[in-house]
Amino acid sequence: MERPEIAALLAHVDRLAPERAPQSKAAAAERLAQWSTLLAHVPATAQHPDGRDWDVAQVAARHIATSPYPIKPSDVGGPWETYRADVIGRHHDPAPAVDPDDEAAYRAALRNTRQAVAVGALAPAPQHAIEGRPSPIRAVRDAEAARRLAALGDYVPKTVRDALAAYRPQRAERERLAAADLPDPLDVACTWCQAPVGQSCRVRRINPRKHDAIGYRPMSKPHPCRVDDAAAYYAARRREQETAA
Repeated sequence: MERPEIAALLAHVDRLAPERAPQSKAAAAERLAQWSTLLAHVPATAQHPDGRDWDVAQVAARHIATSPYPIKPSDVGGPWETYRADVIGRHHDPAPAVDPDDEAAYRAALRNTRQAVAVGALAPAPQHAIEGRPSPIRAVRDAEAARRLAALGDYVPKTVRDALAAYRPQRAERERLAAADLPDPLDVACTWCQAPVGQSCRVRRINPRKHDAIGYRPMSKPHPCRVDDAAAYYAARRREQETAA
């Protein structure tokens, strides 16, 4: 504020609290000089598009209405710094149109822009989101997961499938691995028990009266060699997909 604006503010204060007005011209001149020095950086008004306006007269009136103590320059300067920090906090500095190697000019440009935003001469600059392009490898893997889920088939609604998951643990586990794009041991044959693709590993059931097997019992988990083979198979597929992408 300029000296005439400070004088107008003090006149406004004296009208609201005449009992605390200076009793002599010397005291009034001294108060005016003090306030002009301490509040030279505080604007009288500042308007912003979002409606958060600053009005020093309203700040002074609010203090007089709510505080039993005489108003001081800090009762105006303090709220201004709070207001300024809030406005600047919603502003994201754009790159100044100056040579970035000229540090002094660069800092001065930033400082001037922030001051212009604080007093309402410029609107706060919003922060722009960083837009990245989708990863081609991620797209390939998503397509592979969708292909695997489609290959498993879908003959019932999802709600029914979820309800049956506890009774079909093998299928539920295969769907989980496909959705997560993780190696599925049942996508390769087992070299230990010769279980074909898509079927569980098995163990022989032996007739104690004979020396040969009479059948096979499915296992709840695949053989370790089948797990390793599936991991190697999917690693090779991913290398091919990444090379193609």
